[in-house]
Amino acid sequence: MLNQEDYWNSIADEKQFTTPFQIDLFSKYVDKGAKILDYGCGYGRTLLELKEHQFTHLFGVDFSEAMVKRAQSNGSNDINVALITSGQLPFEDHTFDAVLLFAVLTCVYKNQEQDAILDEIKRVLKPNGIIYINDFLLNNDERNLCRYKNYENKYQTYGVFELSDGAVLRHHSDERVKEWSDSFERLEYEKVVYTTMNGHRSNGLVYIGELVND
Repeated sequence: MLNQEDYWNSIADEKQFTTPFQIDLFSKYVDKGAKILDYGCGYGRTLLELKEHQFTHLFGVDFSEAMVKRAQSNGSNDINVALITSGQLPFEDHTFDAVLLFAVLTCVYKNQEQDAILDEIKRVLKPNGIIYINDFLLNNDERNLCRYKNYENKYQTYGVFELSDGAVLRHHSDERVKEWSDSFERLEYEKVVYTTMNGHRSNGLVYIGELVND
């Protein structure tokens, strides 16, 4: 099986991501002049949507070199997209007004690795900064229940599964979502149904939180 970096590099030019960005909801809490980071920006589709809505200070990072190249090829010279090769972000503390996580945590199945991402996001967010999360929740249909069961022992986490093309993904419990949001004050939380990148339906969530100052 491909390692996950190789997997995302291999499909970077063909996949179209599908979870929608609720721009009107985001705009309730983030001004157009805000400094915004899209963590795990992929090929930059959400950054381009923000640009189309006149947001002006846009940054993206991703660990897939091929995804970053695709994002950079979009021709948006005023969007800063960079490759990261470790969990450490190349930004100073308290740099951003808002950070986006679009279907990123579903690609990171280990709790400790998810926590490390969230810790870095909290580091680079300004006091009272905004986090916006789109991600996937557990499903109860037979197809998903079967694969959760099949891979639970291998990955020691219920909700983790493999796709035939090499991806390892995770659907999350409500309890895990609460753990993500411990350091944030919830502003919005909505359960939704998404179409996945492979055309299936899945439970999901939209979460917006404000970083709580220590």
